[in-house]
Amino acid sequence: MDNVFQFRDQLIERYGSFSRSFVRIAAPDIQAEVEHQYAKGRYWPEPLVQINPNYQRQGTVQDLVAEGVLHPACADIFQVGKTEGKPSPLHLYKHQMEALAKGQERQSYVVTTGTGSGKSLSFFIPIIDRILKAKDSDGKARTRAIVIYPMNALANSQLEELDKFLHGYAPEHRPFTVKRYTGQESQTERRAIADDPPDILLTNFMMLEYILTRFDEVDRRVVEHCEGLEFLVLDELHTYRGRQGADVALLVRRLRERLKAEQLVCIGTSATMSSTGLHVVSCGKQHCHWGIAGANGLAGRCLSLDMRR
Repeated sequence: MDNVFQFRDQLIERYGSFSRSFVRIAAPDIQAEVEHQYAKGRYWPEPLVQINPNYQRQGTVQDLVAEGVLHPACADIFQVGKTEGKPSPLHLYKHQMEALAKGQERQSYVVTTGTGSGKSLSFFIPIIDRILKAKDSDGKARTRAIVIYPMNALANSQLEELDKFLHGYAPEHRPFTVKRYTGQESQTERRAIADDPPDILLTNFMMLEYILTRFDEVDRRVVEHCEGLEFLVLDELHTYRGRQGADVALLVRRLRERLKAEQLVCIGTSATMSSTGLHVVSCGKQHCHWGIAGANGLAGRCLSLDMRR
């Protein structure tokens, strides 16, 4: 396509010819009026030209590793183009840097930014960084992060994306492990997760409710491996509203009590929420810190909210 405007004119000409092919108008005056209306462009809008701003970039993961902000292994993990055999540094946006800073300060936060702006990396980078650093001092296998998705399809898609970052690592040498536990798994897969807990568990809120309340031996062991949970992520946070939102809020409180997660960092993401008129409700017993990391247009913004129960 050499010229998008020429393409638009050709497309409209063909569509106009197609739409007029069903009727033959015998009256010359009516035929003339129809042709006049088509020529005026009555049936389609004028071309729309918009500027699509890019999100503001602020360095790469590799820069942060060199500065000692991230674990050294992050430089190899977080690269783009690994599956194509052309690995290159992963550039970060301003709101991702803000989210990383909050995660490392053990503050809870919400990332609200447009589709395709790297919301998942806004929580996976601080989570994986924390996992790698914790493993250096404590080699005990346990689940340190749970990510809750409203739909299994989102969990499946995220698992595939994380596998791209693990490309090239032998299974026994992977720097971190991630598994899905959504109810789609076979008994063998569930038992394998109970026997060898992953660092990150992808699930949905209904499955999380089940494993907290059922007396199944496999589910019980999965929960036990999550004791002392450090991160809880709610993806697509805007879907949890009304009665379902109340149910999930209670679930988070029960989860925190059951897992003795006194220092739990809660993270939310959404492409359709705004920090304007934000109403924040505490979901924990202790003093909490919530932040809003936003990315509207060229720059993001970060708002910290300090609250008590």
